[in-house]
Amino acid sequence: MDGGQRSGQQQSDAPLIPPWLEVRGQGSTSLMLLSSHYGWRSEGVSAAGQVVSLKLLLIDDLTEKINEHLPPQIRILGVKRVTQGFNSKNNCDARTYAYMLPTVAFSPKDFDAAGTAPSFRLQPETLQRVNHLFAHYKGTHNFHNFTSQKAPNDPSARRYITHMLCGEPFIRGDTEFAVITVRGQSFMLHQIRKMIGLVIAVIKGYAGEEVMERSWGPQKVDVPKAPGLGLVLEKVHFDRYNKRFGGDGLHERLEWEEQEEAVQAFKEAYIYPTIMETERQEGSMVSWMNTLPIHDFEASAGEAQDGCRLQPRPESTNGVKCTRTL
Repeated sequence: MDGGQRSGQQQSDAPLIPPWLEVRGQGSTSLMLLSSHYGWRSEGVSAAGQVVSLKLLLIDDLTEKINEHLPPQIRILGVKRVTQGFNSKNNCDARTYAYMLPTVAFSPKDFDAAGTAPSFRLQPETLQRVNHLFAHYKGTHNFHNFTSQKAPNDPSARRYITHMLCGEPFIRGDTEFAVITVRGQSFMLHQIRKMIGLVIAVIKGYAGEEVMERSWGPQKVDVPKAPGLGLVLEKVHFDRYNKRFGGDGLHERLEWEEQEEAVQAFKEAYIYPTIMETERQEGSMVSWMNTLPIHDFEASAGEAQDGCRLQPRPESTNGVKCTRTL
């Protein structure tokens, strides 16, 4: 489903499954559904590979019958039988997200993006540096600066990233776009947007590369949050489940290669056009880029709250003064 049209799976007031198909109470039937483009967790986040688990009646043409009750922006692409105690949220080992953005996000800070953003083209050497920076995120790090209300010593702020890469740019209409993919065991609120926002700040020259290492330390760092437009849940992974149950002869592996062509067609029809057209009309990335100068990457986040930038006071006084940039 298009994240711009629905406000998230947990907030939806329309039933995903027709009531007459649901099995109430206890039962031994548990099914896995791949829901393409169905909002997950955050408002405005699209999904091209969501998985939900529930008990349903086993009837012929189940997928087709469910889709008859759904708008075209929500599609069930596959159904698989799973173990009785399976929970699609708790049994998930990792998630892969994608983030589509106009490549002008990686332009130098002295590039005038207002009105000229479509003319920008990402150079191979810049893309190489972008991916060099994204590679820093791989492994386990303390991401307390990449979310809200997490203390540096909070164990839950440590997250494991296995992959992060920006793909080759492509042109749609007159604007160049690229897609960033990131896979991790789990992500906190705003984490991916801040991971991307910090790399953009470094590429544009607002911050030095060393800020990435510093952001994982105990100090609070002012990390910018990239726009939410463009964030897509690509895939959920069930590696441990597949290893334990995928070859037992009773259950299928929770992999969806056979639906890959349909998923890609769905993204091309509903997800990507919405992201690109919204970006062209609203210019969310260019507008956000204009806020980067108010971030002070040398000061701590506590010192640079709400756009306050620290400047030395005149020599006749002590301390610092806070100047707000509008």
